[in-house]
Amino acid sequence: MDRELALNLVRVTEAAALECARHMGRGDKIIADQSAVNGMRKMFDTINIDGVVVIGEGEMDEAPMLYIGERIGKAQEGCPKVDIAVDPLDGTTAVAKGLPNAISVVAIAPRGCLLHAPDMYMNKIAVGPKAAGRIHLDAPVEENLKAVADALNKSISDLTVTLLDRPRHKELIEKIRKAGARIKLFGDGDVAAAIATCFEHSGVDILMGIGGAPEGVIAAAALKCMGGEFQGKLVPMDEAELERCYKMGITDVNKVLTMEDLAKGNEIFFAATGVSDGELLKGVVYYQNNMAKTHSMVTRAETGTVRFIESIHKLDKKPDYAK
Repeated sequence: MDRELALNLVRVTEAAALECARHMGRGDKIIADQSAVNGMRKMFDTINIDGVVVIGEGEMDEAPMLYIGERIGKAQEGCPKVDIAVDPLDGTTAVAKGLPNAISVVAIAPRGCLLHAPDMYMNKIAVGPKAAGRIHLDAPVEENLKAVADALNKSISDLTVTLLDRPRHKELIEKIRKAGARIKLFGDGDVAAAIATCFEHSGVDILMGIGGAPEGVIAAAALKCMGGEFQGKLVPMDEAELERCYKMGITDVNKVLTMEDLAKGNEIFFAATGVSDGELLKGVVYYQNNMAKTHSMVTRAETGTVRFIESIHKLDKKPDYAK
């Protein structure tokens, strides 16, 4: 796929972020999410791809746009046929409450290369490039922490583990504390938390715990581009979710899914734009005279290059699809 596609993907996440950031702190996560969806969907219509949404806003009867299976893009002759994984607003609650670390994200890969993960829980572990190849989701917590500490030339007491602040993680938190590592809890948005493991300035060394499976696919695509490692295991909560796994071709729900299972090959692109301020990206800032500033990142697996992009938008000069 043409590397120029990377910049177009940034335009997609910028459009989503610019739309939903206006709802920061207004208490309505549904409107914030729908605004992000609207901005992202309109911008996709301008890109010359033949895309199929494999990770999106839900099934066709659950979402009017960016639903699973939706065909998007201009789809002109000779354009790439791609899978698309989107989370127009990863951190809906964060935006509604005016909290940090909300981002808009998108990943694409050639058709058939992104797992069609069902909307259920996934047990996850993620690390940055220096610790890649040293972890295993089924290994004991202390064993994984020791492996990462050795890879980073740190003691376990200097490691920082990040995980969602949820009651279901009580036992995991106790194990991490018993092993001696530090903990950084977050309330929403585990895609950004997984990506943070790839950047030393984030202060985060490893992600653990249970979050959404669709977000796991997006995080795996991002970490593959940056040389990190992500593993996941689906956690169906009832017979209906188990049956859904089978219908989507996932016959062994106990299998540890590697990055190659979740995001196959090297022709993978990932882009993100900050909605609210976070360790990874700054949020959208609106200025006088109808102007705004965004901070984004884009990367692709083939080269591993990570670009950070600061953009100044003159909103009154943008075409309708970009507003």
